Amino acid sequence: MQFLRTWQWPLLMALLAWPAALVRFDVVHAADVAETAMFGLAIVSAAFLLTWTAEAAERDIPRTLALAGLALIAVLPEYAVDMLFAWKAGDDPSYAAYATANMTGGNRLLVGLGWTMVVGIFVLRTKGNVLKLAEVHRTEVGILGIATVYSFIIPLRGGITLFDAAFLISLFAVYVYMASRGEIEEESSLVGPAETIANLPMRQRRAVLVAMFVYAGTAILIGAEPFAEGLIHTGTQFGIDEFQLVQWVAPFASEFPEFLVAGLLAWRMRADAALGALVSSKVNQWTLLIGTLPIAFAVSGGTLNPLPTDERQAEEVLLTAAQSLLAVIMLVNLRMSLWEAAVLAVLFLAQFLTPHSVISRDVFTYTYLVFAALFLVRQVIEMRPYIGRPRAFGPSGLAAPPS
Repeated sequence: MQFLRTWQWPLLMALLAWPAALVRFDVVHAADVAETAMFGLAIVSAAFLLTWTAEAAERDIPRTLALAGLALIAVLPEYAVDMLFAWKAGDDPSYAAYATANMTGGNRLLVGLGWTMVVGIFVLRTKGNVLKLAEVHRTEVGILGIATVYSFIIPLRGGITLFDAAFLISLFAVYVYMASRGEIEEESSLVGPAETIANLPMRQRRAVLVAMFVYAGTAILIGAEPFAEGLIHTGTQFGIDEFQLVQWVAPFASEFPEFLVAGLLAWRMRADAALGALVSSKVNQWTLLIGTLPIAFAVSGGTLNPLPTDERQAEEVLLTAAQSLLAVIMLVNLRMSLWEAAVLAVLFLAQFLTPHSVISRDVFTYTYLVFAALFLVRQVIEMRPYIGRPRAFGPSGLAAPPS
């Protein structure tokens, strides 16, 4: 009984992948919508297992690198779905739209829902108004800023090119290298099953981590393709915009576990670690995820042409880049206030209340850019007293922060 109480959640998540396996291997059959839901459940269960796996690794590697690893591993289900669409686009260019939809939806969910949720929980728990990130997160913010500025070029080219892939993947490699130079985190910020796994003896912990990773990877291989295809068929069957289903349902399914873990961390007064993990997710999705899409397309189609983007997809990328720019400017000082998070949340949620048209996308893009300009002016004004001020250096040789 003690074993079941300790391991009930990992075991439950492992069992939730079985219905999809039974459907995939023709053991059971159901309606298309029900089968799509089963495959989606397998993706969610795999995402939970991968999130716990990556979190538990914090005991063995530098914290910043662990956050980068967590951000990468936790969204492998989303990578699988997006890479599948890009791969299929090599034979059928219509799938390129779904690759862009999944990528832009995941990125906007992270900022508009994930980041703001963490700040909201922080304010609720602490009664404070400003969530401060530790200095180690400056790496993520800097890399994200570079990727964001670069992303405005992509919609101008009519597709995501192999040059874009080379630049963004190299940028992610720089991020991982810089993150690997950090120090191992002594203070535990783990919750739930991740904490249980991390507390195992080293050999047992590593064996469990490998087993969970392999199991989750198998669940993704089983469920990713039929889940992606099922979303498209469901949209066609019920007259729902397939682009919208792929843009929001698939990323939310794969990122829900990460959001839940971040929320639990924030509730346990570790909002800094929670927001840091979600910022890392944004970094890898805005660099590595985008960069791998044209490679999958090129290999599948046997071409050096870019992954095509039509007018709507270009507008979605531009809208996502504008949201990212506002978020980066807000975090330049490694702080996010309640009202800053409210601006991000309101702009994100308002998109679901307006018709999905060229005009509405353009309006939101320009709105993000206007707010970005206003917040940039505010940041410059606030930082002006420190510009040119002589810095004091401590024994470590690092500049002491301004008082």
